[in-house]
Amino acid sequence: MAAVRDGVERFGDRMAALALVRPKQPEALPVQINRRRIYVLPTGFGLFVTLLIFTMLIGGLNYNNNPALLLVFFLAAIANNSLVRGHLLLSGVRLKALHAEPVFAGLPMTLRLRFDADGSRDRLGLELLCGEVRCIFDLPAAEETEVAVDAPTSRRGWMNVGRLRVSTLRPLGLARSWSWLRPDTRLLVYPTLDNDAPPLPEALGDGDSPRSRSHGEQPHHLRDYRDGDMPRQIAWKASARADRLLVREYEAAVARDVELDWFALPAMPHEAKIRRLARWVVEAERSGSRYAMRLPEQRLLPGCGPEHRHACLRALALMPGDSERHDG
Repeated sequence: MAAVRDGVERFGDRMAALALVRPKQPEALPVQINRRRIYVLPTGFGLFVTLLIFTMLIGGLNYNNNPALLLVFFLAAIANNSLVRGHLLLSGVRLKALHAEPVFAGLPMTLRLRFDADGSRDRLGLELLCGEVRCIFDLPAAEETEVAVDAPTSRRGWMNVGRLRVSTLRPLGLARSWSWLRPDTRLLVYPTLDNDAPPLPEALGDGDSPRSRSHGEQPHHLRDYRDGDMPRQIAWKASARADRLLVREYEAAVARDVELDWFALPAMPHEAKIRRLARWVVEAERSGSRYAMRLPEQRLLPGCGPEHRHACLRALALMPGDSERHDG
């Protein structure tokens, strides 16, 4: 039975490979499943039930047994209605949105897909297939459902989602009804991080610049007392002379901007340089430093924070490969 089921699934995959399924080209969201793009094939259990009904039909005709024939036609009607019901479960389902947070190449990317459907029917027992990953979900009537599924990543840059299959075995498991979705959404994959990268380059500038803080290395000036100041910061003698509470303000050293320079890297493969800079971006952000990045075709000004981190990693992810750079 398992061999029959696997054969049926391979036949469906072969149809897709021969481009006999819709859609043949990527589609802009939202994408709705209509009756022209739904396919139905019997499962292994469905083929067994078909063979059983056919055998009962032969027996009923051979022995002229009317009750047996009535049972055969009743079971055949149920099987036929189950095929129509499975078709209706998919008809009207709509993929409204698809998004995912960027990840580093080699890590799984969590795709978040939002579905809804027309009509007042509950769509229960739907299955989403993305690559080799399957996810079962329900789609209640007049509601939206978000489905999360992990997709593998292998290389940096833009990743096409590819074909997604929405299917169901409901209501009786006699047949699989399915439809293909091919959204045109592109998702960003960051470069792989260099696991053997050295520490961050030294900060720019001749030294450290001072910044006033409430406590630190060198006394800077006096200011009026504010709620929350520590008692040890109060300058008691100066406060007595001024007849009000004064607090010592200190200055502390602030690191200069870190420059992540493509051209300052030692001789190494093109992709290795990208991996090293990606690692330094992550380390600089983690340390709280401001950092700039200089690449062959652009320079990103000093900054820090999630948006600056994303801008730097995006620039590295979309850099042309070594072969593309030489061809250009």
